[in-house]
Amino acid sequence: MWNGLVGVAKETYTASLGEGVVPRPLMMPLVRGELVGLIWVRPLRVGQDALAGIAELANIAAAAGADEVVLAWETHDVATACELPIVGPAPCLNMVLATPGGHVLHQFPYSEQLLSRSPEGWASVAPDWRPAPAPQSGGELVPPIQAAVNFSFTSIELDHPDPFGVTVVLMEEDGYRISLTEAFAR
Repeated sequence: MWNGLVGVAKETYTASLGEGVVPRPLMMPLVRGELVGLIWVRPLRVGQDALAGIAELANIAAAAGADEVVLAWETHDVATACELPIVGPAPCLNMVLATPGGHVLHQFPYSEQLLSRSPEGWASVAPDWRPAPAPQSGGELVPPIQAAVNFSFTSIELDHPDPFGVTVVLMEEDGYRISLTEAFAR
C-alpha cells in the first residue's frame, strides 16, 4: 500500500509541477488498511489561516476513525504559506506515515528542470527526483503537519446520525477537495 501511495503522490507532483502549480498538502486516511480517500487542503491565506487549514485536514481522518494517516506536502510551499522557517531539503515532497503510536517521515527531494515559462512569468517544471534519505522514525514535523497528525486520532463527537458524512459535507463547503474511495463514498 505504501509504495502505491508514494507513487500517487509523485505522479500528482509531476503532473502539477508540469502545469506550473505546487500541489496543496494532501491527507490520505486509512481504516484497517483501507484507503478512505484523498483530501486536499482548501485554498489558504498566508499565516494563521494556512496553519489552521492544514491542521483541519485531520477532521476526515478523525470522523472516519482512521488508524493510519499519510500526509504529503512540499517543504517550501508549507513553510511559505505558514510563515515558518524551511526545515529539511527544499524542494522536497515530504510524506509522513502516522499511527496513534508514532510516525515515520519520508522525504523525496528533487531538483526542478524548467520546461517552459508563461508570458506572466509562471514556470512549468519537471521534478528530477534525487536519492531519498533514510526514513526518519519520529522525524521532526512542521507545526501544522504535526497538528494534523495529532488531531487525526482524536475522535470527533457530533450529535448527528452520520458524523462522517456531515464532516465531509462541511469540509467540502469550506473548500477542501475530497475524493472518497468507493467503500467510504456517501
